[in-house]
Amino acid sequence: MSSHSFYDHQGMYGLMAEFEHPEELVKAAHRAYSAGFRKMEGYSPLPVEGLSQALGFKRHFVSLVVFIGGLAGCIGGFGLMYWIATIAYAHNVAGHPMNSWPAFIPPTFECTVLLASLSAVVGMFAMNGLPQPYHPVFNVEEFKRASRDRFFLVIEATDPQFDPEKTRTFMGELEPMGVFDVEK
Repeated sequence: MSSHSFYDHQGMYGLMAEFEHPEELVKAAHRAYSAGFRKMEGYSPLPVEGLSQALGFKRHFVSLVVFIGGLAGCIGGFGLMYWIATIAYAHNVAGHPMNSWPAFIPPTFECTVLLASLSAVVGMFAMNGLPQPYHPVFNVEEFKRASRDRFFLVIEATDPQFDPEKTRTFMGELEPMGVFDVEK
């Protein structure tokens, strides 16, 4: 833990380093992770291979949420068709059994796909913390280029390793184009 108290950098969200090339960002993220930083984020105008691994991203549970949603849709769809055909509106059609499960497959499939896709959207939004119309990185003037041609690494002040002076020195050693304070 840092020798500085939380109040020394209370108004600071973190420190941001700007890079010109994606390879520099990945290398910097690897070095930061190796140095013990865990609460950091990379920003890029395009997908950068290896960046998520360099930042130490862990697997999220979106796939589990989608599976559970799909399973609920499957059970719900089949249950609804069974209830309709055998209980609510039971009627004999050409001598077929009331529980004619092959006829239940298309609605069951549709309910499975519907609930799985809705769970994917809701799960993705929830696990990504969206919607988020404001983020402190927008306070840095140089960050405007993050959607065009620059790459940024932000180490958050909430990281246990974060010390404003030591982290600024460390980020300077990564050879960025600049290191900027990110205010809350």
